[in-house]
Amino acid sequence: MAPPPPDPQFVLRGTSAAVHTLHFSCGGPEPDIPLLFSGSENGFIHVWNLKTHRVDSALDGHGRKSVYCVETMGGKDRLLSQGRDQRICLWDLAEGRTSVTDSVFTEHVGFCRCSLLQVAQGRWLMAMAARSLEEVQILELPSKTSVCTLKPEVGAKLGMPMCLKLWQLSCGSQPVLLAGYEDGSVVLWNVSMGKVLSKLNCHQEPVMSLDFDSEKAKGISGSSEKVLSIWSLNEQQNLQVYKTHELVNAGISDITIRPDKKILATAGWDHRIRIFGWKKLKPLAVLDYHTATVHCVSFSDHSNPQERLLAAGSKDQRISVWSIYAQT
Repeated sequence: MAPPPPDPQFVLRGTSAAVHTLHFSCGGPEPDIPLLFSGSENGFIHVWNLKTHRVDSALDGHGRKSVYCVETMGGKDRLLSQGRDQRICLWDLAEGRTSVTDSVFTEHVGFCRCSLLQVAQGRWLMAMAARSLEEVQILELPSKTSVCTLKPEVGAKLGMPMCLKLWQLSCGSQPVLLAGYEDGSVVLWNVSMGKVLSKLNCHQEPVMSLDFDSEKAKGISGSSEKVLSIWSLNEQQNLQVYKTHELVNAGISDITIRPDKKILATAGWDHRIRIFGWKKLKPLAVLDYHTATVHCVSFSDHSNPQERLLAAGSKDQRISVWSIYAQT
């Protein structure tokens, strides 16, 4: 018999609201303290100290509207957050500061998280859902210069962009964007030319989350259905279905592949976190701790594999932190 799944290593409580997004910053050398950033429905971003398991600071910049994306920008002192107030905020947290230094007004009403890609030292591209329902806007940060707007062809009827993933094969190569849409399709865009390279119908329902492994040129997406779709990208830049995996219960809020590309985690509407091997999508564990929808999953960026963690945030206002398959 398989051993029972483990309990969380520890649980973080105190957000006083559903947790919608998580992001680790643990890659710094000692004495850097490993941190976990969480964004909540009440508009707060909590900075958790993973040594003490307590909140180091609570950031309030989204007018008490739900925060659903938090990312660091080249170190834990520069932060980007996105909220339901239709703003993306840039923060400076150096020397204990808690100030918003700049912001971008998105005019987008959905839940689509922006995507960041570092293209040079101190320079980033950011993809975000735009004001017009089907469009994605690409900005350069920190200048906020518009790079392009990605508009589907007339009559394409993709619906709203639901999830975005900017990536490039190597530093200096052309940036590309994978976008999951309301109609269930995943589209690959050439960002510099502003044109569609490939489109694949993956799901019957809106694509809720996707992740992509550029080394293996294969990705995975989930929706409100019972199916995970795994797809690959061939050398002609065409997306094709690689395989599908039937889930026990419907509804995936979030999917993330661990940075070492060995395993992945899904956040389920059925309150469960599922762990799979990435190579063959072999189910490895079902982590059953939360009492409500799991909204987000995130792997830590610890440089030592033995210290790697997985965090999950839920509607039950708790963040579970797990140490599993740390050395697979």
